Amino acid sequence: MTEPTIVHVPLPGRAYDIHIGTGLLDTAGTKLAAMFPGCRFGIVTDDMVAVAQLPRLLASLDAAGLSHAEIIVPAGESSKSFAMLERVVAGILDARLERGDIVLALGGGVIGDLAGFAASIARRGMEFVQLPTSLLAQVDSSVGGKTGINAPQGKNLVGAFHQPKLVLADLGALDTLSPRQFASGYAEVAKYGLIDDEDFFFWLEVNRREIFAGGPARGEAIARACAAKIRFVLEDEMETGVRALLNLGHTFGHALEKVTGYSDRLLHGEGVAIGMVLAHGFSAKLGLAPSQDTSRVIAHLEAAGLPTRLRDIPGELASTAALMDAIGQDKKVKRGALTFILTHGIGQAFVETGVDPKAVADYLDEMREV
Repeated sequence: MTEPTIVHVPLPGRAYDIHIGTGLLDTAGTKLAAMFPGCRFGIVTDDMVAVAQLPRLLASLDAAGLSHAEIIVPAGESSKSFAMLERVVAGILDARLERGDIVLALGGGVIGDLAGFAASIARRGMEFVQLPTSLLAQVDSSVGGKTGINAPQGKNLVGAFHQPKLVLADLGALDTLSPRQFASGYAEVAKYGLIDDEDFFFWLEVNRREIFAGGPARGEAIARACAAKIRFVLEDEMETGVRALLNLGHTFGHALEKVTGYSDRLLHGEGVAIGMVLAHGFSAKLGLAPSQDTSRVIAHLEAAGLPTRLRDIPGELASTAALMDAIGQDKKVKRGALTFILTHGIGQAFVETGVDPKAVADYLDEMREV
C-alpha cells in the first residue's frame, strides 16, 4: 500500500483532509480511533455496498476496538427521500449515539447526501465522515458539504450545508463498480474540465483509457477533480455565486432524472452527461459558443460510454412541458426566472440569469429529433 494523496480543504474553523489511495477502508479504524478518541460510530450504507465494502470497514473498526452500529437502506436514488431520512435518524437515535459521536457515510453519492443530512439534524447536529465508494462520490458529492434528499417537486430540494470532518476515498472500492456506474461518475470528472480548465479536459482526452483501466491516472484525475471543486467551495461555500458553476449540465440533467422517476433508466452522471451536451448545444444555438466544441464534448463522453442525446434514454421520454415544469423547480431559479450554466466554449462556463423559457422549450423540442 502506497501513501495516500492528501488534498486539504482549508475552510476556516472547519478544515478537513481528503485522503485518496488504496486500502483506506482497511485502515480506517486506526485513523478514526486517532482522530475521534472515545467516540462511537454509526455506519450508514446501502444493501449493495453492505455486501461489497462493509465487511472491510467492520473488520477495521473491530481491530481498532471501536464501537459501531449499522443502518442499511435500499440502494438507489429513491433512498434520498423523507422516508429513508426518517429511518436513518431513527437508527442513529435507536443506537443511542450521542451528539459527540460520529456518523460514517459508506457508499456513493446517495448515501453521502442522505447520511450527511441526517447527521446535520440528528441531535441538532452531529459530525460525520465521508467514505465514498463510487467515482461520482469521490470526485464530487463527498466534497464540499452539500447534503440533502429529493422531494416530489424535484432533486436535492431539501438539505443543508454540513461539512464532513474527513474524507477517505479508497481507490480499491472503485474496482467493484459496474462499467456503467464508473462511466456515470466519470461525467462529473469531465465536468471540471468543461467548467474552467480546458487543459484538464485535454488531459482527460489523452488519459481516459488509463483512468478507466485503473492506472495511475485514475488517482491523479480524482485528486485534480477534488482540488478543482475545493476552489469553488472556498470562494462560495453556500452557493450564492460562483459555486453554481459546478452545476454545469445539472439543470437539464436533474429535470431528466425527475421525469424518469429517479430510476435506473437514467443514472445521475448519465443525466449530467446529456445535460452538459445540451448546455453546450444551447449555448451554440444562442451564438455564445462554437458548435465544434459541442461535437468535441459529445465525442469524449461517448468514448467514455455515456449517453449524450435525449434519444439515448431508454423508454418513452416525458413531454417537453413536463421537462420545463421540472426545470422550473431547479434550485437556481430566482423570482421565477430561469438560471442556466452556459458556456462560451470548453473551459469557459458562466452563469446566465433570466433565460427565456420559450427558447429552452424550443431547443428541447429540437433535440428530441437529433
